[in-house]
Amino acid sequence: MDRYVVTLGRFIIESERRHPGATGALSNILYDLTLAAKLIHREVSKAGLVDILGMAGKENVHGEEVRKLDEYAHDVMFNAMDHNGQLCVMASEEEEGLIHIPDKFPTGDYVLLFDPLDGSSNIDANISIGTIFSIHRRISEGRNGTLEDCLQPGYKQVAAGYVMYGSSTVLVYTTGQGVAGFTLDPSIGEFLLSHREIRIPEPGKQIYSANEGNFARWSDGQKKLVDYFRGDDGNGGGFSHRYVGSLVADFHRTLLYGGIFMYPADSKSPNGKLRLLYEAAPLAMICEQAGGRATDGVRDISSLEPGELHQRTPLYMGNREWVDLAGQYLGGDS
Repeated sequence: MDRYVVTLGRFIIESERRHPGATGALSNILYDLTLAAKLIHREVSKAGLVDILGMAGKENVHGEEVRKLDEYAHDVMFNAMDHNGQLCVMASEEEEGLIHIPDKFPTGDYVLLFDPLDGSSNIDANISIGTIFSIHRRISEGRNGTLEDCLQPGYKQVAAGYVMYGSSTVLVYTTGQGVAGFTLDPSIGEFLLSHREIRIPEPGKQIYSANEGNFARWSDGQKKLVDYFRGDDGNGGGFSHRYVGSLVADFHRTLLYGGIFMYPADSKSPNGKLRLLYEAAPLAMICEQAGGRATDGVRDISSLEPGELHQRTPLYMGNREWVDLAGQYLGGDS
């Protein structure tokens, strides 16, 4: 950590000063996201002490049971972001359609897409969970944003980030000028700069991360790739296997240590399981800005043209060497 203290707010201001034409709109969005992260952190940190664990008694758009903390995190994100005058529309993994800005508030030129609480199936076990966000510039005209504004490919993102609620609460984000990480000091209620310029180590640790419980449903190419990592094919080997089952936590480890994270398509989910707009695209932007690569096994995630809000995709992220290797094994499966 730096010998001098840099708060997230100060870092945002200093970054904005390097761009004379900046209007401050993006900075304001990041400020409000920081507030939302602190509020969610507060509830996550005492989840075992209040009536917030467990199920909310209903399903989300994906047919999955909504947990109480999911619902709370979604509401916090909406209420923190709806009135700042910088957004024209939002979309959430927990909502089927667009989330429009209430008529009583002004709108702006940006679009916010978010997964309010990734890895929520781990809540009751006190395993790291997270919030993921993606920001685009609007491409439509008028007061309210449209579906077209949300269905933009990853390479058009102007910012992306995540918050991980674990042994400490960490916020990592990029605006296309590298990746920085901040750790929340609860005693003063501030995110402090802890990782100034995050780069995926090259060469990174030989770690592969995948849910091997799905091995039987994987394609032949995916099975052979994992056999290589294990050394079962007689050629590869030397890799360790690490899998938390929380996307933010698994990606954060990959970002800091290196290796490859994989969530392949399988016979049960032939189009993949992770959501392109709310999970894959924002994490792909961070991965690329840190010197890594993110693909669906063959194509760069940032190049994919989304056709619907809740589109799913396979996901491979980490050191370019290993993601490129995955593409070689998977090319025949495409």
